[in-house]
Amino acid sequence: MKGPALLLAGVISFSLLDATTKLLSGTYGLAQAIGIRWAVVVALLLAMKAAFPGVGGPLRTAMPWMHLLRSVVMLFSAAGFFMGFRRVPLAEGYLVFFTAPFMVLALTPLLLKERVPPAAWLWSAVGFGGVIVSVLQRLGEGGSIAGYLFILGGTACFAVTQAMNRMLRAEPGWAKMVFWAGLLGLVIYAPLAVVEWIPPPPLELAMLMLNGVFAAGGVVLSAAAYRVTDPARLGPYGFAALPVSVLLDLVIWGTQPSLATLLGGCIVVFACVMSERSRARV
Repeated sequence: MKGPALLLAGVISFSLLDATTKLLSGTYGLAQAIGIRWAVVVALLLAMKAAFPGVGGPLRTAMPWMHLLRSVVMLFSAAGFFMGFRRVPLAEGYLVFFTAPFMVLALTPLLLKERVPPAAWLWSAVGFGGVIVSVLQRLGEGGSIAGYLFILGGTACFAVTQAMNRMLRAEPGWAKMVFWAGLLGLVIYAPLAVVEWIPPPPLELAMLMLNGVFAAGGVVLSAAAYRVTDPARLGPYGFAALPVSVLLDLVIWGTQPSLATLLGGCIVVFACVMSERSRARV
């Protein structure tokens, strides 16, 4: 259960990241929010390496181009979620995000050269149907099409990064998984953040910096999970984000989940569990 436990912790960290990002996205721009996030990530990692030189393993990598590609995809994923969650409630955004396990399933034979049984594809289609049940109902009530599309794009990039985490499992340690993505994010977003800078009050500055802690935790924990466990094995555990997001929506924004949201979530969770069972029989 090491892999599932790591992924569950990562899901909680990412959920808190998305919640604080949603709170801040109405005031601060993309570059400032994500620039501060990656600055904190890099600063924390370098401070840890200075205090404990061996922590997290080496920063050097024998696969620089793979890390560069992974870092670029991660930046697109972060931007998609930032732009999406400022437009839609967390729980409904996560219904779109719940297509990630099925996207990873599709990438498994392409990138990891692992066989996927036909039944798994069937349950993937059912899972997408659950997302459509919820999203169509919201669109009929004036939900944001752009918000759902941004989250779908961020989800696709997220799925690619999870598959790449598995591909990089031969490299020792986790520090390089955080450092290179954080460094690229800092290089790209820091100049843009200066241009759009809005001076934050102390509490909001603390929240912007806390985003870096949540981001680092989510990246490290999920990367560690996919390095030790088969991606399809972890699929169902990603759905822990649903109760977390519904709770955060209710506590912070007072948003109660609609019947369509709950129904769509049940369909998606059921489909992913059945997909996992079909793989277990192979």
